[in-house]
Amino acid sequence: MSKNECINEIKITFPSYSTNEGTARAMVSAFCATLNPTVEELSDIRCAVSEAVTNCTVHAYKNVIGTVSLAVRLYADRTVRIEVKDKGCGIADVEEALQPLFTTDPEGERSGMGFTVMESFMDTVSVKSSVGRGTKVTMKRRLSPLPVKR
Repeated sequence: MSKNECINEIKITFPSYSTNEGTARAMVSAFCATLNPTVEELSDIRCAVSEAVTNCTVHAYKNVIGTVSLAVRLYADRTVRIEVKDKGCGIADVEEALQPLFTTDPEGERSGMGFTVMESFMDTVSVKSSVGRGTKVTMKRRLSPLPVKR
C-alpha cells in the first residue's frame, strides 16, 4: 500500500441548517477515529469542520436554505482530507476573505476569523470560489504516528 493511497472515504450532503454543523462535526470525528488520532488532533479537526460548515450556513446561503456537501478521505500516511462545498453566493475576493477579521457581515455577530481558525488547526487550507456558483474549502491534516507497542 502506498503512503498516499486513500484507504477510506465518506461523503454526505445535508441542508444548510445551523443545527447540522454539530452533525457534520460528529460524523467527521467518528469517521477519523478509525485512525486512532490523539484527543487534541480530533478536537482540532472538529473545530475546523465546524468553522467550514458554519461559513456555509451563515455566508453562502443568506436567508435561504441550500445544500452543503462534506467529503472526508483517510490516507495510508495518516492524512485526513476534508472538503466542504456549497452552491451558494460564492466569494468575490478569496484573498481578502482569508485575511483575519474580514467579514461580509460586520453588523452581525461575525468575527471574521473562520478561515484563520481553520488554518490554525489544519496543516493546509485551500479555498476555491466562484461568485454565484459556490465555494469549496479543502483542509488537510496529517496525524501523528501511532505509538509503537512493546
